[in-house]
Amino acid sequence: MMTDFQRYDKLLKARLKELNARLHVIEGELDEPAATDAEERATEREGDEVLEELGMAGINEIRMIKAALERIAKGTYGICLSCEEEISGERLESVPHTGLCRNCAK
Repeated sequence: MMTDFQRYDKLLKARLKELNARLHVIEGELDEPAATDAEERATEREGDEVLEELGMAGINEIRMIKAALERIAKGTYGICLSCEEEISGERLESVPHTGLCRNCAK
């Protein structure tokens, strides 16, 4: 494959660092003490639910990034996990942590 895996490795590690920092902030916000006023607590709970969803999405992306970094280390990055065909450079550019080609991701 003619792709520069070192560039993807660097890009994925930078994204991983960014996500870890974001999750740290989210955890800090979720750990803050609840307001004493019932109305404020209800509003905070709604905000907490959004933060929890963002946190879960971040955790899922971290899992996919770590898997992509493992594939880079093994030399299998850029090969579809389903059909074992080459993943297009365009797809890797838009979703560098993907393990599936465009056809298998449908």
